[in-house]
Amino acid sequence: MSWMSAAAPPLARRPTDLLHLATAAAEAGGRVITAARAAGLRAVPESKGRGDWVTSVDRDAEAAATAILRTATPEIPILAEEAGGSWADRFWVVDPLDGTTNFVLGFPMVGVSIALVEAGQPTVGVVSAPELGSRWVAMRGAGAFDRAGRRLNLTESPAAGVTATGFPFRHPEWHVRYLAVMNAALGEFEDLRRVGAASLDLAYCAAGVWSGFFELGLGLWDIAAGALLVREAGGVVTDWAGDETAVFRSGDILAGGPIWHQRMLQLVRQVEGR
Repeated sequence: MSWMSAAAPPLARRPTDLLHLATAAAEAGGRVITAARAAGLRAVPESKGRGDWVTSVDRDAEAAATAILRTATPEIPILAEEAGGSWADRFWVVDPLDGTTNFVLGFPMVGVSIALVEAGQPTVGVVSAPELGSRWVAMRGAGAFDRAGRRLNLTESPAAGVTATGFPFRHPEWHVRYLAVMNAALGEFEDLRRVGAASLDLAYCAAGVWSGFFELGLGLWDIAAGALLVREAGGVVTDWAGDETAVFRSGDILAGGPIWHQRMLQLVRQVEGR
């Protein structure tokens, strides 16, 4: 696909230009990560809260990505995980290093996630796995594709296959709710996996590796781009009540192929007595 180039246009306005721009921003952030790894940089984590870490590499990757977005589209505000920001009618959402703990420990499952959100919904999304050399892109109404240009298609994803998840470790008060659903999912699906980077979980879900993905309380930067990948691959993304819009506010996400999503939503309703 011609719109999958990583080159940043000088002034991005058309949807394809915006996808080029998001791809260039993700690649810039990824280069910071891979350069730090190649240099043997010891990323010293600083605590932002319970189980929540940030490093200088997070900040440098974010600066590299947001500089590209800000230069090309100064009229579009940015919500970034480290620098912050706020919602708007149209804004960029940036996660410069999803899976900071993985990065600190030397586990290469880390992602860079860039999305454009308009009227509360993602319309452009890019997720890259810089240490794996992988990238996935999507544009609303135009499909989702991997780095080789192959279109992602969830129609053949097994409804009861391996399902990805993440633990709400930052919120002990959510453990009872989450564990009840997780226990039911263990009996419903082939197996569960926990990678520790939601953007990559969603990308691999869109690629048909996972049948689906569920988690509680994620940030918008964790899920915006990956949710668009899943939707453009033919999947469904909602919150735990089945709402396709509220998921981006709560971060309580169910994402997967249509049949998987139907089964998972029913499972949640049964467990929670809805």
